[in-house]
Amino acid sequence: MQYVHLGRTGLKVSRLCLGTMNFGPHASEADSFAIMDKALEVGLNFFDTADVYGWKRGEGVTEQILGRWLALGGARRERTVLATKIFGDMERPDRSDPNFARGLSARKIILGCENSLRRMQTDYIDLYQMHHVDRSCPWEEIWQAMETLVAQGKVLYVGSSNFAAWNIAEAQAAAAARNFLGLVCEQSRYSLQTRAIELEVLPACRHFGLGVIAYSPLAGGFLAGSGPGARRDSEHVAKIRQAHAEQLPCWEELCRQLGKDPAVVALAWVLHQPGMTGPIIGPRTMEQLTSAMSALELSLDQATLENIDRIWPGPGGQAPEAYAW
Repeated sequence: MQYVHLGRTGLKVSRLCLGTMNFGPHASEADSFAIMDKALEVGLNFFDTADVYGWKRGEGVTEQILGRWLALGGARRERTVLATKIFGDMERPDRSDPNFARGLSARKIILGCENSLRRMQTDYIDLYQMHHVDRSCPWEEIWQAMETLVAQGKVLYVGSSNFAAWNIAEAQAAAAARNFLGLVCEQSRYSLQTRAIELEVLPACRHFGLGVIAYSPLAGGFLAGSGPGARRDSEHVAKIRQAHAEQLPCWEELCRQLGKDPAVVALAWVLHQPGMTGPIIGPRTMEQLTSAMSALELSLDQATLENIDRIWPGPGGQAPEAYAW
């Protein structure tokens, strides 16, 4: 396993992050436990979840699965860098409470953290991420709540997800004014099919010393290929595949020449990008986990990276200096 510092911090995390969004809805609890055990066995120590995962509003199904796994002991908690998120709608259908709806009020952050800790049966969260920016809440309120959690030892680091570059800059300026560490990591959608963050988000993260973890690095399975053994397309992915019908044969031929599965090449490409901590993999099966691990061993030379860019061009030839002139 390869490890890297999470942004400018001293914390070391594996270059693959285990995403748990499928735990519950698509992977049984037993299969989820087996995948997490295997991840730790091979040295993958960075686990990502969210309070809303499991998709039963207000229940935190996936966090509960993680909690029951952590409760098995065997130094599972000590060996795991645990990341979860706050922002989403956690109102329970049977008792409406607008303060548990989407947002980042101090009340939502403090109570949301307590609930996540309870569900995951742990005393602290390594990386507490804002799942989205709250445009209606002042940064003074957000950072005061996060500072309280850090002071109590319930949160060690704070991160963001789905932030624009100017959101990151605004957050860091407000944190610096309070002599607070601020954000240490941004989680963004990033893949060969979705490269918009190269324009401003990635340069901002490099400037402020934030780690970057890429979610949906296979574009929902779209980049995993269409041959035998490929993942079954959802309706959404099928539409993307149709829109990129001319690129797919070129992509699959390049992977064939490399002798590698398209999913492995797509993950390796993310790992090669400057300033990237690593991609989030979301295995539903043990086979998908072990396949993803091989991306760490794949080195892409400059010619191959240029060929990939020709198939999947970025958002601007001069990014991040893609100005009018």
